[in-house]
Amino acid sequence: MHQTPTTFEVDGAAICSKRMHAGIEVQQLADLVGITDNYLRKLERGARKHLSPSYYVRLRAALDATDEELLAPTEAPQ
Repeated sequence: MHQTPTTFEVDGAAICSKRMHAGIEVQQLADLVGITDNYLRKLERGARKHLSPSYYVRLRAALDATDEELLAPTEAPQ
């Protein structure tokens, strides 16, 4: 059975890049997602890395992005 993760580890640089490419201001995106602009800035800088599923889904929709674009790269098992 597939279970939704409790948090998503995001790639802050990718969020920043997608936001800027879309021409969206930090405050505007934060409002769309339902988080503070301060928290969004921390995500973009990499000071914070995790979002709850509900916020992640809103972020992905607001940026019209895929999981591959927004999730932090995972290390392949060796």
